[in-house]
Amino acid sequence: MGAHARPPEVTLMTTTIEASAPILELTDVGKSFGNIHALRDVSLSVRAGEVTCILGDNGAGKSTLIKIISGLYKHDTGTYHVAGKPMNCSSPRDALDCGIATVYQDLALVPLLPVWRNFFLGSELTIGPWPFRRLDVAAMRRIADEELQKMGIHVPDIDQPVGTLSGGQRQVVAIARAIHFGAKVLILDEPTAALGVKQSGVVLKYISAARDAGLGVIFITHNPHHAYLVGDHFVILRQGMLDLSSPRAELTLDDLTHHMAGGAELEALKHELQRIDVPDLGAVHDAQEKENA
Repeated sequence: MGAHARPPEVTLMTTTIEASAPILELTDVGKSFGNIHALRDVSLSVRAGEVTCILGDNGAGKSTLIKIISGLYKHDTGTYHVAGKPMNCSSPRDALDCGIATVYQDLALVPLLPVWRNFFLGSELTIGPWPFRRLDVAAMRRIADEELQKMGIHVPDIDQPVGTLSGGQRQVVAIARAIHFGAKVLILDEPTAALGVKQSGVVLKYISAARDAGLGVIFITHNPHHAYLVGDHFVILRQGMLDLSSPRAELTLDDLTHHMAGGAELEALKHELQRIDVPDLGAVHDAQEKENA
């Protein structure tokens, strides 16, 4: 393993992206479970070389949207296109075949297996004639090493269990794996949610690197500060509906934070919670004592 591979010099500020046709587009998409509307009329466009940040509270519809894009759910209403063609995937494997890879919070990594085994998990290389084929360990170790180095990832030993890596390093291994297997759209589900400031910074740098490599990145997060560091376009979901869709140029961090916190609803709550003038209960008690004396 190249033990001294250095992280790429990646700025967290976004670059100017030329207008291009979306590689992934949802229009007025909806999904219901019985009488519960999980998503209603949600539209989303993802372009190559851009990070689209999707924000929202728990229950806002983020998970349902991810599952539609990644092939776990079929949308009930609206349209879903990839590279201009209708998307009819019925499984994550179908979505992956179309270049859509999802990195979930659990990362789909096996902690006790080596880094290289996790890199090829489910897509192992083999060698030799049938029926005597066997795992091509040498090739998988070499390729995993090379691909991680391309991302600037420093792993002291490619044979070490992936569970011994930091949370940020595990996230980056999962990202590098998705890119290696042909992802054109990379969906990241709350990748910084359980990480500290330093490890979150590591992940954000590699999100930026994936964007600069030409991928369309969908970054799901609760954290507007993380989103604004790398985002080119921002979408906020609220109660299954689109509350905000804005390019970076038209939105400040304060605007994003305000919308994320509830905006007008928060202002109304603020007024409701303001202290009102109430009688001094101590003074009232003293007055009653004097009257009874």
